[in-house]
Amino acid sequence: MQWFARKTRKDIWDDAIEWPLGDIEAAARIRAICDAAASSAAAYARNDKSGSARYERAAKVAMEIAMKISDSLMRDDAVHRIVDLCMTANDIKTAQILFRAIHASWIREAAQRDHPALMQ
Repeated sequence: MQWFARKTRKDIWDDAIEWPLGDIEAAARIRAICDAAASSAAAYARNDKSGSARYERAAKVAMEIAMKISDSLMRDDAVHRIVDLCMTANDIKTAQILFRAIHASWIREAAQRDHPALMQ
């Protein structure tokens, strides 16, 4: 029966993006992606196979969108959100690389305060 057939789950990061996307819309999209992928990041930290692919796709799409934000403060805030997502997934290597891309001192300080492991 088709009633009980499993449908593939469509995530927000799988939606097609209509470019050009403004900075505010891009930041809002990254925020939504990071919020939606938080449970997958936690599953990735527990080495759960089902959550790892979702987390990796979400992080990749969020990073691609963040690279196209022209306003430096909005980009830094978006990258900070992605760093938070990576730290939830216990993906410290990626988080450290992204942390180095943050230029605003007060955003860097906030990220350091939230995640002291970034400084190692």
